[in-house]
Amino acid sequence: MFQKPLISLTFAVALAAGSISASAQAARDFINVVGSSTVYPFTTAVAEQLGRQGRFKTPKVESTGTGGGIKLFCNGVGPQHPDVANASRRMNANEFATCQKNGVKDVLEVRVGYDGLTISESKRGPTMTLTPKMVYLALAKQIPDPANPSALISNPYKNWRDIDKSLPNIKIEVLGPPPTSGTRDSFHELYMETGCRTYPWIDNLRKMDEKRFKRICHTLREDGAYVEAGENDNLIVQKLEANPNAVGIFGFSFLEENLDKLRGLKINGVEPTFETISSGKFPASRPLFIYVKKAHIGVIPGLQDFVNEYVSEKALGEEGYLADRGLVPQPKGDLAKTRADVKALKNFAP
Repeated sequence: MFQKPLISLTFAVALAAGSISASAQAARDFINVVGSSTVYPFTTAVAEQLGRQGRFKTPKVESTGTGGGIKLFCNGVGPQHPDVANASRRMNANEFATCQKNGVKDVLEVRVGYDGLTISESKRGPTMTLTPKMVYLALAKQIPDPANPSALISNPYKNWRDIDKSLPNIKIEVLGPPPTSGTRDSFHELYMETGCRTYPWIDNLRKMDEKRFKRICHTLREDGAYVEAGENDNLIVQKLEANPNAVGIFGFSFLEENLDKLRGLKINGVEPTFETISSGKFPASRPLFIYVKKAHIGVIPGLQDFVNEYVSEKALGEEGYLADRGLVPQPKGDLAKTRADVKALKNFAP
C-alpha cells in the first residue's frame, strides 16, 4: 500500500483563502475523472472495481476528449475541479504551463498501457491495405503536385483508386475525431506526419520551419472526405455499419469490441492485433495515460486507492481485467517503472 501524502501546500493555501469552503469539500465525496474517450472504458473499469470494494463511492468518469479533459483538469485546485484526466497522448508543455499558472503545481503521470490507432471498416466493405502516405494523400487539404512534387496543390483525389491502383474505386470518406480529441493528435502524428515525411523537402521543414511543416501535414480537407464524428467512438462504429464504403479512425479497444461487425485495415501490411501492438510491429501504436492532481490525494476520498488499483497486477498485468477490455499491457520493465513513479508520487514534467 502506498503511503498517503499530507495535504499539499497549494490545497492548504486555497482552503485558508476560502476558495474551497468546508461545505464544498464535504459535498465532494467521490473522485471526478474527465478526458479521453479512448481511455474512458479502462478508467471506468477501474472505477467500478474501486466502488465494489465498498469503502469509497464509485468515481464519476466523463468522456470529454483529451484536450477538453486536460483543460478542465488544469483549471485549478479544489473540489470544483477534476482530480484525474484521461489522456490518449502526453500532456504537452503548453497544457502543463496552464496547469502551473492556475495553481496545479504537482501532477502525477501514470502510463497505463498502449493502444493501436486503427483505421477500420465494416466487414461488408471492400478490403484495403493502406500506408501512412496513402492516408496523407487521401486526407490532406494540400498535397505535393504529382507533376512537380516540390509544389503544393489542393487535394484533387475523390476516390481511393485515384491515389493508388491497388485501392478500390470508391469515394474517400473517413470518419474521425474532432480537434479536441487526443486521438486526433495521435492521428496527425502517427499517420499524417509519417505519410507527409515521405517527401524529403517536407521532412526537412520539421527543423527549418516547424509551423509550415505542421500546417502542411496536419491540415485536413474540408470537402467532405474527412467527417468529424464527435468524441463518441461508438457512434463511428454505428455509422460504419450503415455505410460499408466508409472507414473510421479509433482505438484498438473499440475495434476489438466490434470484431463481429468490423475489421481493422492493415497498415504497411500489418494487421492491428493485440500481439502486433504489444510488440510494436503495428505502425500506429501509442501510449495511454492518466494524470492525477497530487494536491487532491489525501483530500478527495479514495483517490490514492484509485491510483493503486489502476497500477495493480490484477488491473494492468498481462492477465489483468484491463487487458480483457482491450488495453495492451506495458512491457514488464516499463510497468515496474510506472509503479515506482506512482509509489514515489514523482512529479510530471513535459
